[in-house]
Amino acid sequence: MAKNTDLDDFRVPFFDGGKKLKPFDLSSVDPSAKPFSTGTKDGDRARLAEIGAQLDDLQERLHAQRHQRVLLVLQGMDTSGKDGTVRAVFHDVDPLGLRIVPFRAPSEREAAHDFLWRVHAQAPMAGEFAIFNRSHYEDVLVPRVLKQIDADECERRYRHIRDFEALMADTGTTIVKCFLHISKDEQRERLQARIDDPTKHWKFDVSDLEARKLWDHYQHAYAVALGATSTDYAPWYVIPGNSKTHRNVMVAELLLRTMQGMKLEFPPAKESLKGIKVE
Repeated sequence: MAKNTDLDDFRVPFFDGGKKLKPFDLSSVDPSAKPFSTGTKDGDRARLAEIGAQLDDLQERLHAQRHQRVLLVLQGMDTSGKDGTVRAVFHDVDPLGLRIVPFRAPSEREAAHDFLWRVHAQAPMAGEFAIFNRSHYEDVLVPRVLKQIDADECERRYRHIRDFEALMADTGTTIVKCFLHISKDEQRERLQARIDDPTKHWKFDVSDLEARKLWDHYQHAYAVALGATSTDYAPWYVIPGNSKTHRNVMVAELLLRTMQGMKLEFPPAKESLKGIKVE
């Protein structure tokens, strides 16, 4: 099992404030790597269950104190496993205080506002653990690739995102951002599996194939976005995701260590309840 410091090896370097945004090198992370694996799928599942019990306890403390907040952002190419990660990592976590927000293309009303308007409304409340399945990053990645916004607007949106996340962090939100990193070959296999299995047809959209044609463009857009928005208060981690079981364990390990660092405790006992006997 990896040591605590190994997570930093997969953390995107913090934005240095430079005017020219230097893309993070996504190719420096092998999507097939398994640094947090126990060595077997059964072992990984057992480790995930162990972490899940600890996350359940920590989430209960978070919900009980109703003071701090946690936001997990999941991004990745189509089929990278955002839904599967949520199901697996939070399988043993009480849904009380847990909220999942799936972001799709903005509605006409949402598009009439600034791109962060709809996102801010979904930010976690005090005592809540929110999961963004896709997020505000879609509103800079997709339009950048489709050339709907120019380079200057991209940099403005990166700045707006940094400021928005700083606002959340300053008001008690701990932010963890995970890019689920899969290879192009792995995506091909997963897309084909959706086509071949009738029970998975609902998960397939022809537009996925169009997006796949722009794979290199999206990889570059992600690399730039990660490098421009990884900060000390809202770091990005690249999660090798070709192995689903490893992906789940690594995200769980990251969340466990993050929440342990928050020093979560149950609220103090109420003096008014001392000595009360329930008849």
